[in-house]
Amino acid sequence: MSEREGASTLPDLTSAYPLSPHSIRAYRDKGHTVLRGLASVREVQAFAPAIAEVGEGARYDRRPLEERDTYGRAFQQMPNLWVRDARVKAFVFAERFARVAAELMGVEGVRLYHDQALSKEPGGGYTPWHQDRFYWPLDTPHTITMWMPLVDVSDEVGSMTFVSGSQRLGSLGDHAIGDASQQAFQRLIEERGLRHETHGALAAGDATFHDGWTLHCAPANPTATCRQVMTVIYFADGARVGAIDHPAREFDYKVWLRGCEPGGPAAGELNPLLYRGPREHGAP
Repeated sequence: MSEREGASTLPDLTSAYPLSPHSIRAYRDKGHTVLRGLASVREVQAFAPAIAEVGEGARYDRRPLEERDTYGRAFQQMPNLWVRDARVKAFVFAERFARVAAELMGVEGVRLYHDQALSKEPGGGYTPWHQDRFYWPLDTPHTITMWMPLVDVSDEVGSMTFVSGSQRLGSLGDHAIGDASQQAFQRLIEERGLRHETHGALAAGDATFHDGWTLHCAPANPTATCRQVMTVIYFADGARVGAIDHPAREFDYKVWLRGCEPGGPAAGELNPLLYRGPREHGAP
């Protein structure tokens, strides 16, 4: 069976998810929310093997765990899998997920920034405090990440911990993920008395969504089971390319915004429009 034929037999992910006013309010107030059962167990089981297969070929750090730094021990990153495989593309381009992203942000349409499979290996280290938007040269207040486990995630392994309301603070400094970001942000959290919370155990197909500025981290994996997650990052249609004023943002610009001019529309060949619907009246 060809890759394209395999994609045609996968579950259809166009049906709408019944997003509640509570979830929308939580996202906008706190900068994060959890949606239980965004994908069914059957749907996850249909897509997970393809994501794992393609992701294994996209790993760029194959050193033993003990030879890596804090960033490398936190997770294995396998980005932009949709360009490699039609089956993964069907998951990443899912209208259901993109519609939820647009409705949470209150925007008419969303484009893809990039997808990324993340595997926290058995014995893998903690993920330091960080802000995703540090890396993204996007001139828009509307960016969001869907984080969906492909396996059940127990309380022992944990999902992510978010600093509620931190999205309203904007950039908290140029801190790449690592020991320095952990120390700087932990100090800031304590000095300002910021509140953080987690959504606890997640089942495969549950998903968290968080704003690009929301400060977050994740615990280490003390178990013998790999925490396999698929993420999709969206931004509001109509966004423009922001300042290319840091090596991290220059890297992202060259990789994810290919063909886009600085200051111009963020709508390159790797940033297709994934959903367009009616803009919510009075949305931010």
